[in-house]
Amino acid sequence: MAQELHTDVAIIGAGPVGLFAVFELGMLKISSVLIDALAEAGGQCTALYPEKPIYDIPAHPAIAAGDLITRLEEQIAPFATPRLLGRRVEGLAGAPGAFTLTTDQGDTIHAKAVLMAAGAGAFGPNRPPLEGLEAFEASGAVQYYVRRRDDLAGKRVVIAGGGDSAVDWALALKDIAKVSVVHRRPKFRAAPEMASQLDAAAERGEIEMVIPYQLHGLHGVDGVLTDVEVATLKGETRRLPADVLLPFFGLSMDLGPIAAWGLDREMSHIRVEAATCQTSLPGVFAIGDVATYPGKLKLILQGFSEAAMAAHAIHPIVHPDQALHFEYSTSKGVPG
Repeated sequence: MAQELHTDVAIIGAGPVGLFAVFELGMLKISSVLIDALAEAGGQCTALYPEKPIYDIPAHPAIAAGDLITRLEEQIAPFATPRLLGRRVEGLAGAPGAFTLTTDQGDTIHAKAVLMAAGAGAFGPNRPPLEGLEAFEASGAVQYYVRRRDDLAGKRVVIAGGGDSAVDWALALKDIAKVSVVHRRPKFRAAPEMASQLDAAAERGEIEMVIPYQLHGLHGVDGVLTDVEVATLKGETRRLPADVLLPFFGLSMDLGPIAAWGLDREMSHIRVEAATCQTSLPGVFAIGDVATYPGKLKLILQGFSEAAMAAHAIHPIVHPDQALHFEYSTSKGVPG
């Protein structure tokens, strides 16, 4: 059923950064509404890799992505923020202090400011151009996300890619599955510490490194995978026995209707002012993976910092007659 809501800030995106923005805004006594195209909060952490370990969250040497969302949900519970899930924001009109947003489900949201925490937008995997790929996708032999680590126990798993996801999952699965990592060069783009752990695991014989190779073909019958064929740039090929292929080549980003809002963009990212996270459209802010500026790091923890900066920049729009006196959370506590 379509809803009409009035709030201080409309947050587009209910991933980890959007959830933390609820907290930062709430601490400044600014109300918000969460809007997300997915049917549940958590963004990629919930939809794509709830069991993937994350290592760069302060005070957590390692925390599963799904557990991080659970903790964030606990943190923002006192603010009882309304949610419009399974909705895609399509329209934006108005000016700072009086915006109107509309969704594909007919909802109308009246807000004084807009905060985009849309992550990768409407995201989808970059799929390898392999013949017969669809049949193996349908059977689950080719997967782009790992929902449950234990589902791969005892399997022969081929991981392709050189980024954080490839390295993290190789390390996470090495104790329960036979893991081979395919990459076109010895250097990985993952965090240096994790790449070092991968090298050490390979030296111990816990992971097979298949370098320098690229995916070349899939072999099997009726969607049942038996081998992954890989090739060098010189055309040398070999087959890797496999039950499951995990191609981690990143996500394609699609901002959808947001792309027509006239915001300054760089590729599929939105340019913002580094100090405030405000976009080229006054009163509209962007944080997390969707935002870009000089020195930007695509880390959840940087998105958390941006949420705090944006909240303080939004305060004078929502409360133009109130001076903002900075207080530490340790002294003022969480509002009731």
